[in-house]
Amino acid sequence: MDKSIKNTSITSKKNEANEGRRNMMKMTGASVIALGLSTIVSTQAFAQSSLKLSDEWDKKFAKSNKVDHKKVTFKNRYGITLVADLYQPKDASGQLPAIVVGGPFGAVKEQSSGLYAQTMAERGFVTLAFDPSYTGESGGEPRNIASPDINTEDFSAAVDCIGIQENVDRERIGMIGVCGWGGMALNAVAVDKRVKAVVTSTMYDMTRVMSKGYNDSVTLEQRAQVLAQLNQQRWQDANNGTPAYQAPYNVLKGGESQFMVDYHEYYMTPRGYHPRAVNSGNAWSQTTPLSFINMPILTYIKEISPRPILFIHGEKAHSRYFSETAYENAAEPKELMIIPGASHIDLYDQMDVIPFDKLTSFFKQHLA
Repeated sequence: MDKSIKNTSITSKKNEANEGRRNMMKMTGASVIALGLSTIVSTQAFAQSSLKLSDEWDKKFAKSNKVDHKKVTFKNRYGITLVADLYQPKDASGQLPAIVVGGPFGAVKEQSSGLYAQTMAERGFVTLAFDPSYTGESGGEPRNIASPDINTEDFSAAVDCIGIQENVDRERIGMIGVCGWGGMALNAVAVDKRVKAVVTSTMYDMTRVMSKGYNDSVTLEQRAQVLAQLNQQRWQDANNGTPAYQAPYNVLKGGESQFMVDYHEYYMTPRGYHPRAVNSGNAWSQTTPLSFINMPILTYIKEISPRPILFIHGEKAHSRYFSETAYENAAEPKELMIIPGASHIDLYDQMDVIPFDKLTSFFKQHLA
């Protein structure tokens, strides 16, 4: 890898993030901690419905004629039923290596994770892209909440599911985490020794950004204020018997930082919009940040070793520092691949930017 690219200053990204942070702080301190994707106002709680699985191909990518696809369900350790798409190479024989895929944060399997899964299935792997608990087609009530613990467990439950498929060699299972689920994937692999290799793409450490803001700019005093606000929200939720939700970030008002515009471009236009995605005009619960603020997920990243980690990030991504810090803290074997000119969301769906050849060679080597 070009060292000059790896060591490129991230000052411009910090300035952009600072501009976005100033805009968001005008609204509410909790917006910074909640990724700045929505403001905190009371909205009606989402109703939970029984699992109703879609039979149509409603993905944001074309169906491949090189793989077989089917929808599967399985339970995690907490008894929540998860829904996933299982992709398998057509006409493959014998026991195959497998890859579990999750992310981005607030997305569904019909978006980026499904694209990664189908593409890697075309390249010879059995793959599984899943909806995390409380989101998409998966179960869990109330809707649209996240948990660093439960969502880490979702990855291991997906390993359970793919590992019992008849054509999968359970000694050759890998994992891919995209965006906010990249950090969850690392957290899962640290404790799940069944996973032999892990890749993160355009990774976010959700516990870091929710507790410290972008570029760790939130002070102890600001965090205390946010926690006090969230604690008061708990009283309101308890009185109402149902959680309040953040306002959807679905309209650009002008003056947003470029990465906020990029998120809108993906989630709220035909490029990536999906009605079940939290980020596509829906919203997280207001109190979702609480457990993230209190639980750093990458504490034990060194314990992934001696299993290999590949970090992939865009040169121009506002989030690049998450991968760089994780890379520094991880033990060997590890690799950081910076994609020249790429933004954060380029690695969601741009087939000419996502380094699928590198992903393929990495997993073929380490799941051999």
